[in-house]
Amino acid sequence: MKQIKNAMTVDVEDYFQVSAFEPYIPRSNWDERECRVEANTHRLLDLYDKYNVKATFFTLAWVAERYPTLIYRIVKDGHELASHGYDHVRITMMESPDDFRADVVKAKAILEDISGSEIKGYRAPSYSITNENLWALDILKETGHQYSSSIYPVKHDLYGIPDAPRFKYKPRGVDGITEVPITTLKMFHKNLPCGGGGFFRLYPYAFSRWSLNRVNTNDGEAGMFYFHPWEIDPDQPRIRDINLKTRFRHYLNLRKFHGRLEQLLKDFQWGRMDEIFLD
Repeated sequence: MKQIKNAMTVDVEDYFQVSAFEPYIPRSNWDERECRVEANTHRLLDLYDKYNVKATFFTLAWVAERYPTLIYRIVKDGHELASHGYDHVRITMMESPDDFRADVVKAKAILEDISGSEIKGYRAPSYSITNENLWALDILKETGHQYSSSIYPVKHDLYGIPDAPRFKYKPRGVDGITEVPITTLKMFHKNLPCGGGGFFRLYPYAFSRWSLNRVNTNDGEAGMFYFHPWEIDPDQPRIRDINLKTRFRHYLNLRKFHGRLEQLLKDFQWGRMDEIFLD
């Protein structure tokens, strides 16, 4: 189970910044909310230090501007800093490619200025690169990014390209950039999500461990795990008057997440995106 090193990744955003809360929490109110992302991310850094794990932190530049000392520690501790855009606007919600270009250029500049390190990777908010906006990969190349981790090869109501490759590939017609899809398991001619996030909270831990092990042994490929700092924080403020689907997806099994994550760190080997997937 420990022969292949998998990629450990964190999408650094706060609980009130998730896409599902957009109808309930306007961006203009973000600074009025209790921010918990800094403390939660420091808890993760402590946990990674305990198990000698290096990870990639796909970070909102909005967060970096407000908590530069957190960014310093991520880099100082030997982790990779990557971009999650400026303020979590899904590409599918942007009016034009120019808006996307402005967002990734701004985010990259802020992250590099604060950290003093090169930003190689980008992950779209809510995996919002779809068949309708593959032009985003060309823009990422033009703006100096070396890889993207923005396509989920599944069918989902909010994102996904079900027939996309399951493992890292060079997008057709886009030289110089690598796409690293979120990890899935092929079962019954469909791709089953097994790369973390809400599905890690939904499935029993034994199934998540079995799935990743199959990716390593049967496919012979490195997997990738992702989650958010708010997922280790069951005491986060509750958002009122949200619909049942959103409530279920966001709050399911939060109290179990930290323990499951710690077990995952013990059961597999982990590393940074750039060290595992860039040639």
